Amino acid sequence: MYSPMFTGIIESVGQVVSVTSSGANRIFEIKSSISEELKTDQSLSHNGVCLTVTKVSGGCHFVTAVDETLKKSNLGNLVPLDPVNLERAMLSNGRFDGHIVQGHVDQTAICTKISEADGSWEMDFEYKDTSEGLVVEKGSITVDGISLTCYNVSDTGFTVAIIPYTFENTNFGQLKVGDMVNLEFDIIGKYVKQLVSV
Repeated sequence: MYSPMFTGIIESVGQVVSVTSSGANRIFEIKSSISEELKTDQSLSHNGVCLTVTKVSGGCHFVTAVDETLKKSNLGNLVPLDPVNLERAMLSNGRFDGHIVQGHVDQTAICTKISEADGSWEMDFEYKDTSEGLVVEKGSITVDGISLTCYNVSDTGFTVAIIPYTFENTNFGQLKVGDMVNLEFDIIGKYVKQLVSV
């Protein structure tokens, strides 16, 4: 079984149509411009979380998030009409426009500040101190599935600059201070950290 890879370049912003509980899991029905092109068993990133498409019907697709995913990401907070960043797994012959993204959320963060910056936006995020140095100045990070470069890095936070295209074509256009986002740290940094810790 292969492990899908993403690049953090959002293809479409879907909208949650319905959320149904199934035991400890939740089934999400999502409408998007790419839903009709999907197929059952296909891997798809939702706000940076890799989920398997279980059904495609009426311009919508369905995915199931297990309890562990709901607890460790912001998917547990989704309600109808919420926007969701979507990206299909990278094709083996595709261009590598972002960075290596696995679709495995490491932890969540809270947006603490949004400010306009002469035609773009700066957004500050705070997260739990990992004391692992996985967020580095001018390094890559994935926020809600979006490949971004971080700066003003501290042990518990960082800033990203958002250009108008990203603001208008991802869920960042609706992001508010206090909102929770999903973080995936750079996989190369995680491997390096593991190697130097041995």
